[in-house]
Amino acid sequence: MPAERESMDVDVLIVGGGPAGLAAALHLANLCAKHKEELGEVQIALLEKAPAVGQHCLSGAVMDPIGLRELVPDYEQQGAPIESAVTEDDIYFLTKKWALSLPHFMHGPLKNAGNQVISLQKLSAWLGGLVEKAGVNIFTGFPGAETLYDGNRVIGVRTGDKGIDKDKNQRANFEPGIDLKAKVTILAEGSRGSLTKQVVKKLGLDQGREPQIYATGVKEIWRVKEGVFPAGRVWHTMGWPLASDTFGGGFIYGMKDNLVAVGFVVGLDYRNPFTDPHREFTRFKTHPKVAPLLAGAEIVSYGAKTIPEGGYWAIPRAAFDGGLIVGDSAGFLNSMRLKGVHLALKTGMLAAEASLEALRKKDVSAATLARYETLVEESWVKKELWGVRNFRQGFKHGFWLGMMNTGLVMATFGRGLTARATFHPGHKHMQTVADYHGRADAAPEKFAFDGKLTYDKLTDIYHSGTIHEENQPAHLLVADTNVCATRCAEEYGNPCQHFCPAAVYEIEKDAATGKPKLKLNPSNCVHCKTCDIMDPYEIITWVTPEGGGGPGYKNM
Repeated sequence: MPAERESMDVDVLIVGGGPAGLAAALHLANLCAKHKEELGEVQIALLEKAPAVGQHCLSGAVMDPIGLRELVPDYEQQGAPIESAVTEDDIYFLTKKWALSLPHFMHGPLKNAGNQVISLQKLSAWLGGLVEKAGVNIFTGFPGAETLYDGNRVIGVRTGDKGIDKDKNQRANFEPGIDLKAKVTILAEGSRGSLTKQVVKKLGLDQGREPQIYATGVKEIWRVKEGVFPAGRVWHTMGWPLASDTFGGGFIYGMKDNLVAVGFVVGLDYRNPFTDPHREFTRFKTHPKVAPLLAGAEIVSYGAKTIPEGGYWAIPRAAFDGGLIVGDSAGFLNSMRLKGVHLALKTGMLAAEASLEALRKKDVSAATLARYETLVEESWVKKELWGVRNFRQGFKHGFWLGMMNTGLVMATFGRGLTARATFHPGHKHMQTVADYHGRADAAPEKFAFDGKLTYDKLTDIYHSGTIHEENQPAHLLVADTNVCATRCAEEYGNPCQHFCPAAVYEIEKDAATGKPKLKLNPSNCVHCKTCDIMDPYEIITWVTPEGGGGPGYKNM
């Protein structure tokens, strides 16, 4: 028997408490205050699946302050948690033993003068406080589990049920999700948003667009010895330990109180089915340029997330009947600059402006809400993304051709060799074990973790603070586990056990048949969505777990 659900009506519903959603909420609340006489009380609600705003937020992060300055002009005076202005900026090309420093005239878009080192977790928590003060209702611990429709018009979101056991039976503490109905729904779920994915598919919002390309970023925070890596120092690396056919690189950012962010990004259009972003990150830390920084240091936290890198051509139609898509959910990120926070803040603000106009007109049709797309096109968001529109696609032919394309893109103001570079979804680039390694029985390289500088995935999960209710249905849906035991094992060597940075997927032998068998550990999940993106058979779907579950990021 279907559960009886409470229903709540609001004017604008924002799904996601990251920078894009918080910017949309704060800017809209401020705009509505100015038009209160005309509009009356405008009810704005924000849904966030984490138990507190910011706990699921992770980024590098070196932030271009332009977006935050437009949202909160006096943010520094108001106490925004900025770690440091960038004081030193270096790029290194790594070989296994050496680090070649690139001269500053070669830094191009990676120049960080005027930018600021931040913790996105702390910045989001701070913005959340401003949003609450502005009168927005923030519902933490409530994931958006299902989109509500009237025909093809989005009319809100249903939150996830609580108190369902592994066998999908109601426990004693069962609470059905709530139907939050809204005139305008703004999807700000971050990279590979689960609702956004459904809406884009149902409404065909990606027609005429290129498929999104993603990367997975793995990151740790370390407390180093005094003076080893000062706040404001920024390093980026390219080259080792990645193969030349794989996009990615490392970063090290100095923060306050002797904290250092150490991370590594791996493009999810790699060819080698054994590619493991966590392992590549671990190897990166052993480089002679990096390891001495962490000698005698203490690990503080760990996390991982995916990054939408497809750029301008991969952004779907971002306005539809009843709603808008902002930030990473839509793919507003500059992969050449390795920055997206400022674009998330700005697109959230522009969505607020378009939503206000729709409320004033009492018309939330796609035609009216398309004002959002016009505002994006007229803003510095379009200018910035247009200037790098064909950058990321150039790396589909490997690092060296990708770097040549980068030079052409910079010289031709974003164009490169073709007016519009085309590409395929990242998982389609993955080759079978036999094709890549020359033999079907090849095995991945083993790595010995020392527990001081390098940690296995399970230990790092402990550092992420990840907690889920154990007795709940798995939020990682595998459509056909027989594929895992047969085709995937034979062709790709079960890459899920490698690409997941949280040891969610284990392959063990079935005692009866002796064949590979998938074992899921959903309580390890850090919500990065890599599995939803990189599974070569597209049979893994990430859905929201019970509210409040997931990583408990600090300083990330």
